Amino acid sequence: MTAPGTDAGNDTPASDNGTPRSSRRVRHWLAGAGVAVLAAVLGITLAVRGGATPACAAPPTGSTVHKGTASYYDAGRSGGTCSFPSPPADRLYVALGASEYSRAAACGSYLDVSGPKGRVRVMVMDQCAGCGRGKIDLSDEAFAKIADRAQGIVPVTYRAVVNPPLDGGLTFRMKRGASQYWFAVQVGNHGNPLRSVEAKGPSGGFRKAARQIDNYWTVEGGLGPGPYSVKVTDVYGRQATATIRMVAKQVQRSTATLAGPDATRTPSSSPSAQPTPTVTPSPTPAESSAPAATVEALAGAAPLDGSHC
Repeated sequence: MTAPGTDAGNDTPASDNGTPRSSRRVRHWLAGAGVAVLAAVLGITLAVRGGATPACAAPPTGSTVHKGTASYYDAGRSGGTCSFPSPPADRLYVALGASEYSRAAACGSYLDVSGPKGRVRVMVMDQCAGCGRGKIDLSDEAFAKIADRAQGIVPVTYRAVVNPPLDGGLTFRMKRGASQYWFAVQVGNHGNPLRSVEAKGPSGGFRKAARQIDNYWTVEGGLGPGPYSVKVTDVYGRQATATIRMVAKQVQRSTATLAGPDATRTPSSSPSAQPTPTVTPSPTPAESSAPAATVEALAGAAPLDGSHC
């Protein structure tokens, strides 16, 4: 005897209650498909509500020109979601949508933005919560250089600035709470988007740091009391190594650079060391131990990891 709802063969015309089993199979298939569709919709909804990073998430790089729109805002004295100590001195900054902010991967990079009145160079400092791809939010001062504020929103084009000239070298700032047991550093004044940060203590090899959404790089378990060698690599393969110390929340300044006219750009499998500049904590330079830094140029202006959409 066949159990209810189970076909005894391929040609069984009807079930015990007279309903054709082929129709019942169709209904079962439709019900299963409906559950699958509902699950997919719920999954998408949860991903959006949970703030999942879009599939194509990368900061602007290379020579690609992007078209979009720009509005403006005032961050006040805040350094934005990039956690910088303050806005740039010229107050020319920009906030990007989630896909281009890319979980802080765009922090500290520069864009040239062109609008109805002209062009302005801005530093990525913030994430714009309501901006989709192509929508950017400029500082009041930056917007005024490309359009009249009364316009509110204007069409723009923008592109990454590769190796922008910068004042000074790389800066480093240890996060509040960092210690010999938990390493957390922010890298600043690098110009190009960063691909990786590695660090090591007085002994042992380099360990890869994890980029956090607040623009700090962390090594779980710590690296000891220091001093630390920190190797910084940008998306174009340019690399610099500097020595820093465990000085919480102070900006440690270096003359090592990843970008600018003084940086070496010649690829080499074993580049020679450059002169040994020093790193000085600010605002208390007396605490500096004058560590060394080296710069290596490993690639040209194309992102090595194809990190663009």
